[in-house]
Amino acid sequence: MDLIILTPDHQSRRFPLEGDRVTLGRAHSNDLCYPEDASLSRRHIQFQHTADGWIAEDLGSKNGTLRNGARMEGPTALSPGDRISAGHLMISIVDPEAPSRESVIFVAGEGPEQQPNATIMTSLEGLMSGEATAPLLQPRQSGGEVSRGQAFNTPIVRALVRAGRELAGHRPLAELFKLILDLSIEAVGAERGVLMTLEGDELVSRSVHGDGFRISTTVRDKVVQEKNSVLVRDLTQDEAFAKQHSISEQQIQTMMAVPLQTEDRVIGLVYVDSRSFVRAFTPDDLNLLTVLANVAAIRIERERLAEMELRERRRTVDLEQAAEIQRGILPRGHPVIEGIDLAGHNAPCRTVGGDYYDFLPYDDGRVAVVLGDVAGKGMSAALLMSNLQARVQLLAEIPQDLNKLMSRLDQSVSINAPANRFITLFFGVIDPVKGVLTYCNAGHNPPLVIRASGEVDRLPAKGTVLGIFPEIGYEQQSIAFESGDMIAIYSDGITEAENSEGDDYGEDRLAEMLVANKDLGAVAIIDAVLEHLSEFTNSAPFEDDVTLLVARRTGPAS
Repeated sequence: MDLIILTPDHQSRRFPLEGDRVTLGRAHSNDLCYPEDASLSRRHIQFQHTADGWIAEDLGSKNGTLRNGARMEGPTALSPGDRISAGHLMISIVDPEAPSRESVIFVAGEGPEQQPNATIMTSLEGLMSGEATAPLLQPRQSGGEVSRGQAFNTPIVRALVRAGRELAGHRPLAELFKLILDLSIEAVGAERGVLMTLEGDELVSRSVHGDGFRISTTVRDKVVQEKNSVLVRDLTQDEAFAKQHSISEQQIQTMMAVPLQTEDRVIGLVYVDSRSFVRAFTPDDLNLLTVLANVAAIRIERERLAEMELRERRRTVDLEQAAEIQRGILPRGHPVIEGIDLAGHNAPCRTVGGDYYDFLPYDDGRVAVVLGDVAGKGMSAALLMSNLQARVQLLAEIPQDLNKLMSRLDQSVSINAPANRFITLFFGVIDPVKGVLTYCNAGHNPPLVIRASGEVDRLPAKGTVLGIFPEIGYEQQSIAFESGDMIAIYSDGITEAENSEGDDYGEDRLAEMLVANKDLGAVAIIDAVLEHLSEFTNSAPFEDDVTLLVARRTGPAS
């Protein structure tokens, strides 16, 4: 079996189910990873091969999984034609080898030969310009004058009026596709039909009435690429079709294919045919189906836009709620520590971010200053940041050697984070009584220590980033931290911010600003740096999360 996965922006992907198990979710460790779909769980659903075939199982996801509209409870057997909804993804189960009711095969071959009275072509542009194969409002009867009342009481007009009425209300896309196909088949008196939409470069069946469709690739290309509507009144008279055994063996007598076209863009096609030859399709039928498909295409695009807007509104609400939760995770202010002036600032480049900072005071007067940067942006980084914050606070509750604390964090991140995600982290403890700063740096940007004299020291990493090599370990360092000294811990969203010429703000500019403002309070220092950074970038939106933490030694603790 194969999976055809449709994303909210109508991009499709075909994925063959192979091996014993295939997982899908937001985490990068899945076989099928969609990290930007916030409605998916980290590990959402798995497809597993058994002796009886493939089954699907929801992996305890937060929002659940639907199969053919019903919530999945436990392992569920899969069959071709099944539709699975997971997060914002629509997944179709297809069998590429055994055509099912909803399978369509495109058959390579020559095209319709335009035999007189056998093959007719028109286009929406031709209809709108009056160059149609037959007048659109002309009644099918012949002879005599046609009154205005008769013209507007033709089967064509009645079919278009009904279609307009039926398509006016709001309907889910799956229901809308079926309605459009049913209206098309009924309007022209066809026996079978299929409606397909373009998802990327692939035509995907959306509604099928009948089975075993074989459609000429030439017809497909004339419809989709050349925007033509094609009518073959009698396939037995068209030499090209008569030569195609795979088509002639179906005993199809007459067929039409028209583009689902909005303005100048084709979003799919409608194909109908009949095996019986009681009545061949006519130019009127082709005109009617062409116009009906245009009305339907506009309706499909309107419904798609409405669904995308609804998903975007829901996503915005989810993100705003996540941002509110994240703001609650980060410090709302700073603790009052005798002898230490503290301040911090965080501004995610998106609604939520992956930077984390914290102040952790101890009963003995010391205070820990922490800043971490999760690789990546957006919701996935925010979730890892939240997990990091919880683990840091838990492990830091009991004072211990920082190298041991960092190693335990590293092991935890290695176990719980996806293989391609990592975290940089600086963890320092300031003792205002002894005037000492003890720290570990796990791959983070070297914090800047601005001495009272104006000299600048850097605290480079003495260990790897968290989540990559948990067996290596970390080195604990200590430096003097005297009255008037300041430490500034920052994320690379500051130093890598660019101006219009493409120059980075850089560590040197940051150090100059810190030195120039070293005698101000911690809050004022941060404000001065952010104002200078905004001037440097000409207030352009930041490409990465911006976080800055400042701790100044104001004097010895009593």
